Amino acid sequence: MVVAQWDAQELAAWLRLLLTPSIGNASARRLLARFGGPEQIFAAPRAAWEACITARQASHLGQLPEQFAQRCSAAWAWLHNAPAGVGRDIITLADPRYPPSLLQIEDPPLLLYVQGHPGVLAHRGGPLVQMAQCLAIVGSRHPTAQGSSNAHAFAHNLVQQGWTVVSGLAAGIDAAAHAGALAAVPHGTTALATIAVVGTGLDQIYPRQHQALAQGIAQHGLILSEFPLGTPPLAANFPKRNRIIAGLSCGTLVVEAALASGSLITARLASEQGREVFAIPGSIHAPQAKGCHALIRQGAKLVETAQDILEELTSLPRTQALAHTAALPLAPPVPAAPSLAVARCTAEQASLLEALGFDPVGLDALAARTGWSAALLQAQLLELELEGLVASLPGGLFQRMAQS
Repeated sequence: MVVAQWDAQELAAWLRLLLTPSIGNASARRLLARFGGPEQIFAAPRAAWEACITARQASHLGQLPEQFAQRCSAAWAWLHNAPAGVGRDIITLADPRYPPSLLQIEDPPLLLYVQGHPGVLAHRGGPLVQMAQCLAIVGSRHPTAQGSSNAHAFAHNLVQQGWTVVSGLAAGIDAAAHAGALAAVPHGTTALATIAVVGTGLDQIYPRQHQALAQGIAQHGLILSEFPLGTPPLAANFPKRNRIIAGLSCGTLVVEAALASGSLITARLASEQGREVFAIPGSIHAPQAKGCHALIRQGAKLVETAQDILEELTSLPRTQALAHTAALPLAPPVPAAPSLAVARCTAEQASLLEALGFDPVGLDALAARTGWSAALLQAQLLELELEGLVASLPGGLFQRMAQS
């Protein structure tokens, strides 16, 4: 276990500044710029505070946040009770390990709760993360089987090339990217494979089924959050954390995304921060490909392999960043109702349609995705073909039809 080097009084001052109602990151930075540190802020008179914040904010600053003692105790206990082989720390704006790339984004977090590789956390001579070696991989929470495979393969390849994959620990593409990155780390190495930026407190894992994945990330990477311990999975916090995913990375790859996907928020933020945006094209019939196609139309780099990304990021001069996403629709299109044929599908057929995705696929790949025998697959595919939901293509391939 690696114990964070914190003084209890200093930690309490930082937490008080973070937890004070109405004191956001911008107001906190103004106070820090004027007084030098949280302890100096709280030692100053209220009249001095009002020189850089409002009277209402100064009133809140003069009072202890709700349940402050308990929250300080919880943070102290969390810091000093890390699992074996895992480090924990809280990194503030004043810490030399604070990622400098986050200072370039709008609304940099005041501090970051961090859990992860102890060797990375123990190094105090420079930034925790180097933006030049980080690439974000994001996408749909409900990807096709091919989308998950692409995310895994791209992440695996990038980590083998010495990169760190950044994502959000969400279901779908995020999880596949983290898993692909971890699979590329040789046993016993100290490589920083992947970083998960989460929308909850670090004492909670969301979704719950990612407990094992989070443990793997903590051993071979980092899990970060700007949210205090105890913060539940609130919907508003997930788009907010996307600015950190984009901010830590020199580029963002969108694997699959519908037009209403939160992944497009990450892409827009990356663009606004002057970072590169990449997208993998998909079937014109797949809802999960429409967001990627919209990004490509706006100037995102179309990529088919990880090498395409590496060549773009190492080329000089750097390509012009993606323009602001004003061309994206302000509201998602209303999805079409499922066809009557789809409505009549059995549970097995519906499962097979999901495994098919929207790209041509062979029997061997379908067998790997479903665990079904070739005979069962052929029987179900024939029924779906008769219903007009699947087409048989040359070369022994099958493809889901657009009407489904």
